[in-house]
Amino acid sequence: MSLKRIVSIGAHSLDAELMGGPLMIQYADQGARCTYIHVTQGRLEDPDATEEAKQAYLKDLLRQNKEAAEKMGGDTIWLGYVSSDMPSTEEFARRLETYFEDENVDLVITHWRGSMHPRHINTYDAVTTAVKRLREKGSPIRLMYGETFEDLVGFIPQAYFTVNEDVYGRWQDALKTYDVYRGEVNSFPYQPYYTTIGRVRQIESNNSDRTAAYMYASLIENDLW
Repeated sequence: MSLKRIVSIGAHSLDAELMGGPLMIQYADQGARCTYIHVTQGRLEDPDATEEAKQAYLKDLLRQNKEAAEKMGGDTIWLGYVSSDMPSTEEFARRLETYFEDENVDLVITHWRGSMHPRHINTYDAVTTAVKRLREKGSPIRLMYGETFEDLVGFIPQAYFTVNEDVYGRWQDALKTYDVYRGEVNSFPYQPYYTTIGRVRQIESNNSDRTAAYMYASLIENDLW
């Protein structure tokens, strides 16, 4: 499969990199343009934060977005939304549909709907709607759902991609750009989890190295790849 334009769309910073990184690094090496799209930016709504603190937080988070994307051979976009002021699904889907069309996107990676987070579900709904509309208009654009620990309700791995040591190392280096991945924001063990799940997917798929799993958009795709 020849892909030239790939986007990974995450509801929050780090989501797009966790879902798309292992696959997009490999395509970026082959010359594809890869963009990590962030719908919202984390904790801007902290009621105790001053405006100065919010702006400093945003500036640093945008720096982390850019640095992580560059380490994976891609670029990054923030859509400008905050969690407390998300657009309607229709407005969100129209914006994405226009973007995908203008950018000639070949493949979109985003959240599966079985999530604990409303913004993840909002993102799934808008992305899926946008891609479905483009497919109905004859576009060959593809859609897959990435794996994160927050979106596992009903997630069924269907596509497995080997992540060799070089790609894995670059992916981890990029993820460590984020304070949250290094454990400086909360206590969730990101690094042990994503290291372990790669080995679990390797075993179940009988692959030769760490493996990233994805789920097909069964409501859109007529044939599996």
